[in-house]
Amino acid sequence: MSMVFRPLFLFVCALLLALALAPLPADASDPVPQVPAPGRVTLVDLGAQSCIPCKMMAPVLKELEQEYRDKAAVVFIDVWVHGDQVDRFGLRAIPTQIVYDRTGKEVFRHEGFLSKENLRAVLDPLLER
Repeated sequence: MSMVFRPLFLFVCALLLALALAPLPADASDPVPQVPAPGRVTLVDLGAQSCIPCKMMAPVLKELEQEYRDKAAVVFIDVWVHGDQVDRFGLRAIPTQIVYDRTGKEVFRHEGFLSKENLRAVLDPLLER
């Protein structure tokens, strides 16, 4: 292979590999869940399936969703799929976690990764009221 085509060949191979390993995009036709959930404490995580800190949040959210199944709503919205949600929630960065009390009032907001323990510390007092 000539030296002229080698960089182009490597670039094309890298691009094809990146495309093959990329996560499948979420379906933009999927409805955005109602946030806040009526009458329930609600945790909404706004992020994207392709962002690294958002990927780190995914297992935390999954565990919280199971632990709080009957107590609170845990919702994820992919803002790269549902771009209209960026303005709706006033996002400056992703991931952003917002917690609403039972009346629908925003009581907590955080940008970036947040541990399960920190989220529990926000959710538990709201559930005791």
